[in-house]
Amino acid sequence: MNTSIEQRLRKALWHSGIRYRVNYTKLPGKPDIAITKYKIAIFCDGEFWHGKDWLIKGDNIKSNREYWVPKIQRNIERDIDVNKTLSYQGWTVMRFWGNDILKNLESCVEDVKEEIFICKLEAYEMMETSLSN
Repeated sequence: MNTSIEQRLRKALWHSGIRYRVNYTKLPGKPDIAITKYKIAIFCDGEFWHGKDWLIKGDNIKSNREYWVPKIQRNIERDIDVNKTLSYQGWTVMRFWGNDILKNLESCVEDVKEEIFICKLEAYEMMETSLSN
């Protein structure tokens, strides 16, 4: 969708040397950012639309409740389904809340870097195992 939070995270990842695909249509859920080399799918989720703290905040919706409650509940269910499908396909799914991107951008970037490091380490260990056999 190219929201401001997506743009902000993408720019920070790019400046860190991390290359990616945007709104990757070849994957379920069309991840906002896909680091295909390491099979990492990243979603930048708005708190309202994706139901952050839904059990607490869901009751606070007063306006047009009959529309918003099912809509957001369906978004939550869809996010869970997408996570499961991508995981089953061997992808690591990372989801960042919009406010975390806005307030803790460097921490989000570090989380992605850490996941890339883990992927590299696993690939190295697999290579070592295959060479020793």
